[in-house]
Amino acid sequence: MHEDANGAEHRGEPGTSPSGVDQEFLALERELTVFLRRARASQGEMAREVHPDLESAAYGLLVRLDECGRQRATELAAYIGVGKATMSRQLRALEELGLVAREPDPADGRAWLVHLTEEGHRRVGSVRDARRARYVSKLAHWNRREVAELARLLNQLNRGMEK
Repeated sequence: MHEDANGAEHRGEPGTSPSGVDQEFLALERELTVFLRRARASQGEMAREVHPDLESAAYGLLVRLDECGRQRATELAAYIGVGKATMSRQLRALEELGLVAREPDPADGRAWLVHLTEEGHRRVGSVRDARRARYVSKLAHWNRREVAELARLLNQLNRGMEK
């Protein structure tokens, strides 16, 4: 038997819950759940800022195109983790909103490359600038090394979670 930080007694190794799960991983799961819930809500807000009719899930596509430039739909689908049909539907909606356009891939005439339109670049850039300003404001009391370390750890987590 051992006591946890709250003085409760548990069987098993220190740092584990009564079910045997490491406390660190329970804390990670709890904090990621809160973070992801807030991120989903924020993504929906950002999508509406880009265009009132933009689906929340499509915002990530726009950011990817903003960062990486022209991409094949299959590359976008793999990156986002959706199927071809879902990707086609999202790209059609983005085209109808005037945010993306398609052009033939010069390397393979059967394939298409998707890219942001000028309007898409303008709108996504504006929203991303505002989001970064919110991060700067919310984390102003953090040391820059802490911000860099958080970014490094999140990158490491994202790489570890890739399919």
